[in-house]
Amino acid sequence: MSIQAYQNNTVETASPGELTLMLYNGCIKFTKAAKKAMENNEIEKKNTNIQKAQKIIQELMVTMDQQYEISQQILPLYDYMNRRLIEANTKNDPAILDEVQGLVEEFRDTWKQVILQTRKTQYGQGGNA
Repeated sequence: MSIQAYQNNTVETASPGELTLMLYNGCIKFTKAAKKAMENNEIEKKNTNIQKAQKIIQELMVTMDQQYEISQQILPLYDYMNRRLIEANTKNDPAILDEVQGLVEEFRDTWKQVILQTRKTQYGQGGNA
């Protein structure tokens, strides 16, 4: 099986929670790549990676389930991160990328805990799912 086929299969068989985790990890990866490109004065590469990170944030915003009250608290944070990415791009400021990366890492780490708690609830305390 090729790497691409494996990755496609992983995405196709992932739960919605795991997909969200993949989006967070992708956003972190692109933010790091943008910072490295910024440090190496690779403007086009920086721009491309920041835009990829923005697309992920936008995807998270669009797919958020609005029926939960917490959504009203998270959406403004996603919007803030998106605006900060634009600012990092226009100002060429790596500190802003660090800030956004830190926020995304917090979301990811919290989301991991949610997934673990959900699995414990679904499969019982001793389950190895």
